[in-house]
Amino acid sequence: MGGTQAIRGTTGGRGGLGNVLSGIVVAIGFVLFLGGFAWGALIYQPYTVPTDSMVPTVRPNDRVLAQRIDGDEVRRGDVVVFIDAQWGASPMVKRVVAVGGDTVRCCGQGGRLSVNGKELDEPYLDHAGSEAAAIGTGGAPFEVKVPDDNLFLMGDHRVASLDSRAHLQEAGQGTVPRSAVSARVDALAWPSMKMLDRPETFASLPGGISGPGPLRLQLAAVVGGAALVLLGAAYGPLVRILGRGRRRESSGAR
Repeated sequence: MGGTQAIRGTTGGRGGLGNVLSGIVVAIGFVLFLGGFAWGALIYQPYTVPTDSMVPTVRPNDRVLAQRIDGDEVRRGDVVVFIDAQWGASPMVKRVVAVGGDTVRCCGQGGRLSVNGKELDEPYLDHAGSEAAAIGTGGAPFEVKVPDDNLFLMGDHRVASLDSRAHLQEAGQGTVPRSAVSARVDALAWPSMKMLDRPETFASLPGGISGPGPLRLQLAAVVGGAALVLLGAAYGPLVRILGRGRRRESSGAR
């Protein structure tokens, strides 16, 4: 009888330790899950893009996640959200093709843009592949020296985008101050989830390209936290099911 009591005591001890550990796992899971969401809400802002100016990268009515940044953090190739009074009162989404001090020119062979004399290979474009597509319908070749602390912005759907080219005759030759930028698009959120690549075509230019935002880490925290919550919550039911199975086996052996 003493041996039976010892066995029961040991089993209860293990069960008590298991319950404590499962509770810790659930608590950690909740922290990761809620922390990932809270971190994402602080860093990212959702936007709906209403026009086709960024096709095929972003299509009309796509929902995007944009990382809140200062204009000083913007690099060539970034897809940014900005508001500029000369362009309108609503947030706009365009791609940065040149920064302060750059000379941007259109167009070279096959309608390519050049920045500081380097022709750009732009795989993200809507590939009409002609000079008319690169310039824009009814447009003309141009060459702009971007003022310091300003950005030259273009849409990926060049024939349909109203961008810096439409403002060449205004002060700043269509460029926008860095301070007008409020966010950088990191991912599509709806109708599909997809991270936006940083275009390598700008990597060899001074300043290079921007690094990825923390979105992947935040998603990993949310998914990992959910998995830990489910794992910890499943411990108690699993122990009870296994315990009943052992008791049946023990009764059958008798």
